[in-house]
Amino acid sequence: MLVSHSPKFQPWWLIIPAAGFGQRMGAARPKQYLALDSRCVLEVTLSRFIGLPGLQGAVLALAPDDALAPALLANFKDFPLHYAVGGATRSASVRAALHFVQQQCVDKHTMVLVHDAARPCARRLDIEALLSCAFASKDGALLATPVRDTLKQADTDQQVLTTVSRAGVYHALTPQAFACDLLAHALDFAEQAGCVLTDDSSAIELLGKAPQLVVGHADNIKITHPDDLPLARLILQAQGHWHSAQVPLLG
Repeated sequence: MLVSHSPKFQPWWLIIPAAGFGQRMGAARPKQYLALDSRCVLEVTLSRFIGLPGLQGAVLALAPDDALAPALLANFKDFPLHYAVGGATRSASVRAALHFVQQQCVDKHTMVLVHDAARPCARRLDIEALLSCAFASKDGALLATPVRDTLKQADTDQQVLTTVSRAGVYHALTPQAFACDLLAHALDFAEQAGCVLTDDSSAIELLGKAPQLVVGHADNIKITHPDDLPLARLILQAQGHWHSAQVPLLG
């Protein structure tokens, strides 16, 4: 008899802020809808979460006029998809998705994983490690990788001021996982304080809390610039997650 070694998790939700356009890609459509293989970036991103224990569904925070996602994902049946109207900032989009989750859940401590729509290469084992750590940590957890390169601090003229020690310095990745009520409170606090956030852990840190770093793989890249798209294709091929298709060089 086969014995499953998959971890067991309490119920949790996936949140994907996808209301941005991604101006740095220079594409005619938002980067999450560019072709990656036979699927768009967002479809591949969602596929990395299929079959994970405890997943109740995903909430996609979309731009108000976004009709692409519902059309592209109409045949997605692997777990429930829900949509929320995103905001002008990433934090506002996450908060809108959180509001949906809060309406669905009696338990305010329900875990949520927030993941970038344009990170299609996250590994299942990394996500499982993150979940295990987050459920055991009162302050949540996030995937991260140690900084490898030498860091330089520049002045306004792009001249080197100093070399920054990379000891104990990490690149923050996603997913990031927190209790629903804690993240909602942290985002509200950050907004009231006028803080501009680039990730959700920053909001938790503003409350004086210390999320746990979970070391993940460096191939969990975020598609931001045109060169990132072919790199993501190579990573998917190396990981064995490539769906054969003819795709244009720049998506």
